[in-house]
Amino acid sequence: MQGFINTEHQLLAALASGDRKVASQLYQQNYPIVKGWLAKNGGSESDAADLFQEAMVVLFGKAQDSDFRLTCSISTYLMSISKHLWYKRLEKQSRDPVFLKEDIGTDEDEGGIGYEDDLKVHEEREIHYEMLNAALEQVGEPCSSLLKAFYHKDKSMQEITASFGYTNSDNAKNQKYKCLARLRKLFYGMAS
Repeated sequence: MQGFINTEHQLLAALASGDRKVASQLYQQNYPIVKGWLAKNGGSESDAADLFQEAMVVLFGKAQDSDFRLTCSISTYLMSISKHLWYKRLEKQSRDPVFLKEDIGTDEDEGGIGYEDDLKVHEEREIHYEMLNAALEQVGEPCSSLLKAFYHKDKSMQEITASFGYTNSDNAKNQKYKCLARLRKLFYGMAS
């Protein structure tokens, strides 16, 4: 490889044009971070590979959109997408539990996670979601509706701009980040 491309703008432009070296560079720089975060949050290496690939597909699609303006670093954006996808997957699993082969048990069942441990993890996850929903209700309007529109209903920033009456998508993004900061403060205040 001829060396890393440095600016975010150059990276996005090269990615949009299908430059495999840039995709490889982004993978080398960001996958270990996503994998490490996911390992701390109950995910496997396989989950990390899947999520990161999906995040890269999203970034590639956004890079090809001439209206897309990145308001953070590519690393932050990829991590944010990965987290969003992971939380959506966890939410889906909590509504519709799926038993994976490793959950059911194998010949080395003594070393695996037992039913009681699974139940404990599930209960902790439920408490986490209840606290998150309580914080979401306390954050007030328009924050609650805006965050639900973006994270639960997968509305784009353009759709949110139109439905909430913001002058442009940058204003909507700024409001979303402010709302997210307030939500985090409320949530972590409850957790402590």
